[in-house]
Amino acid sequence: MFKKIVMATATAVVIAALAGCASSTASGSSASAEQAVAAAAERLRVAMIDPTQAALAPLVADDLSYGHSGGRVDTKDSFIGDLLAGKSDFVTIAITDQTIKVVGNTAIVRHTLTADTNDSGKPGKVQIKILGVWQQQGGSWKLLARQAVRVAT
Repeated sequence: MFKKIVMATATAVVIAALAGCASSTASGSSASAEQAVAAAAERLRVAMIDPTQAALAPLVADDLSYGHSGGRVDTKDSFIGDLLAGKSDFVTIAITDQTIKVVGNTAIVRHTLTADTNDSGKPGKVQIKILGVWQQQGGSWKLLARQAVRVAT
């Protein structure tokens, strides 16, 4: 009987250890995915300051729904077009309080965006909270949806 208890305990310890390894691997791959999303979000931040079609297009999903804090909603074409034309002109963008949660091939990114703007030649400042939904498409992370809200004062 004692031998069966020892064997059962040893088996339980091995199973727990293997489960811990699997959990560690999953969390390691999740951390890697979070880093990849953070890198894509940073490339988008930089591209919004110095916009080019070549920099923006690969970061944005074809089905983009980009909600502004004022209520306007952009598509991929209108979002990129407004940046290229200077209608949306970011002089600086600082990102703070960023969190990233990866669930499968989707990532939820939240942060505060503080920026100096020069929209259509009119200087301004903005501070908004952002919810971004990124999706892995064709091996790269792309912004699928974004919603901004004004910071409560």
